[in-house]
Amino acid sequence: MSRMVRIGNGQGFWGDSPDAAYEQVTRGPLDYLGLDYLAEVTLSIMMRQRLRDPHKGFATDFVGFLRRALPIIAAKGVRVVTNAGGLNPTACRDEIFGLARELGITGLSVGVIEGDDLLPRLGELCALGHHLENMETGQRLCDRRLKVLSANAYLGARPVAQALDRGAQIVLAGRVTDTALALGPLIHEFGWGEDDWDRLAAGTVAGHIIECGAQCTGGNFTRWWEVPALWDVGYPVVECHDDGTFVVTKHPVTGGLVSVATVSEQLVYEMGEPTSYITPDCVADFTSIRLEQAGEDRVRVSGIRGRDKTPFYKVSASFHEGYKASGTLVISGPRAVDKARAAADIVWRRLEKAGVSLPEGDRSVEIIGAGACHPATVAPSPVDPPEVVLRLGVRGHNREAIARFGMELAPLITAGLPGVTGFAGGRPKPQEVVAFWPALVPKEVVDPYVRVSVETA
Repeated sequence: MSRMVRIGNGQGFWGDSPDAAYEQVTRGPLDYLGLDYLAEVTLSIMMRQRLRDPHKGFATDFVGFLRRALPIIAAKGVRVVTNAGGLNPTACRDEIFGLARELGITGLSVGVIEGDDLLPRLGELCALGHHLENMETGQRLCDRRLKVLSANAYLGARPVAQALDRGAQIVLAGRVTDTALALGPLIHEFGWGEDDWDRLAAGTVAGHIIECGAQCTGGNFTRWWEVPALWDVGYPVVECHDDGTFVVTKHPVTGGLVSVATVSEQLVYEMGEPTSYITPDCVADFTSIRLEQAGEDRVRVSGIRGRDKTPFYKVSASFHEGYKASGTLVISGPRAVDKARAAADIVWRRLEKAGVSLPEGDRSVEIIGAGACHPATVAPSPVDPPEVVLRLGVRGHNREAIARFGMELAPLITAGLPGVTGFAGGRPKPQEVVAFWPALVPKEVVDPYVRVSVETA
């Protein structure tokens, strides 16, 4: 039997379970722990944090996790790979070194991956003729007068492997692909070459299966009633071999379920063309994947085929696109649905009376309890439900108009229909709308680099 490498995931997004990562390193054996904190919008949030404080711009929850777990990680030799560095991985590294000194841990090695942040280089890229065409609309970012908040290239697994090769026990990245958190350690452990397409594709699939945490171990599962002890769900572990085969499982004596069905549901998550799952490291053919139940809470994955990588990095950019506000009220009593519709109409008419123009396309009315979430796929609601939730929302570029909308919900309590309740939290306030701009850039214009430092104090 070939050597086995165990890689776990303890974080599917910034805001995932505060205990999952700690339990991954305490409830069973691991060689590597991957922690994924970044979604498309997260980097713009981090940018606003960094603008307020130049020492911020990373996932602070990661430092909180290390406060609990760093002594255990150091004692067990578990290596951690994460994108918690966000827009400021060096500041995150400094926080970790300070924490290590506080905890009396010396000799900690931390690798920092940078080069993904293209925001300071947008002018240079545009001047070079790289116009960052929107992958959905074809518009060129360089031709638009937008307030760009972030622009980051999705780096691949090679920089992760390089940091591990140089001895890093913790690898801090900014925007790398989610799958790189697993593929990087496998490249490091098994020495897979840059053209070893099938194995690279296998490592990519392993990373994709575990990247969303418990979503492959029973979380968000269609047949949720079959999942035991979901309250204590075990997060995923992949047991990987040099030939590219691996087993998806979880730590013993944890809740949740690992089955062909739970793994299959995660496989189709965020997947476009199934024969061409594109990453910076390879293109994986998801139709080649073979799943086999190999025991209780064990699914064997094999047969994965891959092919040559593309010459591009994907860029995730975000920009300011106006403001939004939303609020809810509970409408109760007889004819609740009719009253909710009438209440919405009252709000729009009062705004028009006040001289506030909000086009219909910039207004949202949802009557929750009357089929608002899945109007075409579920049975009709009761003819006269005892109550519904009315959720109104608006968006636009005029901040004052959005703020004026927020003043019109509370008056419905006494100057609206009977049975209005549930108003809490104060007036809805305008919030900045952050829009997504996906693009491609040639790999040769992006320069990933790795620095590994050792805490010596």
